[in-house]
Amino acid sequence: ALRLSYLRAGGHDLAILDQLLQLHVEAMALENRTTELHKGKRMGISNLATPAEPPSTGARCLDAALLAVELENQQLEDELLALKVRRERRANAGLRAAQQHVEELAQLQAEVGMLRCQKEQMGPRLPPASLPPMARPVPP
Repeated sequence: ALRLSYLRAGGHDLAILDQLLQLHVEAMALENRTTELHKGKRMGISNLATPAEPPSTGARCLDAALLAVELENQQLEDELLALKVRRERRANAGLRAAQQHVEELAQLQAEVGMLRCQKEQMGPRLPPASLPPMARPVPP
C-alpha cells in the first residue's frame, strides 16, 4: 500500500522503490514466521519442548532463490507501474494542451467574427487620403 501511494503521488525513484520492496519482503517473512508459531501453538506443539529441525541446505537455497525471484518480480511490477503512471501523466498533459488549443481557437474565431461585424457596421470606407510629405527639420 505504501509503494502504491508513493507511485500514485508521482514517485519514481528506483532506489526508494527497491527499499520499499525490501521492507515489504521482510514484513512478509516476519508475518510468515508469526503465522507458523501460531499454528504450532494451536496444535499443542511447543517450540521449547521439541526443538525444530534446522532446514536443510537445499531448502534454504530454494527459499533464498524464491525470495530473490519474488524480489525481482516485485521490482519489475514497480517499474511497470511507474511506466504506466508516467504514460498516464503524459496523456493527461496532451489532453490539457489540446483543450487549451481548442479554447484559444474558439477565442480567435470569436474575435474574427466580432471584427467582421464591426467592419460591416462601419460601411464602406474611403481610401486614405495621401498626406503631403513631411518637411525635414531644420538643423540648428
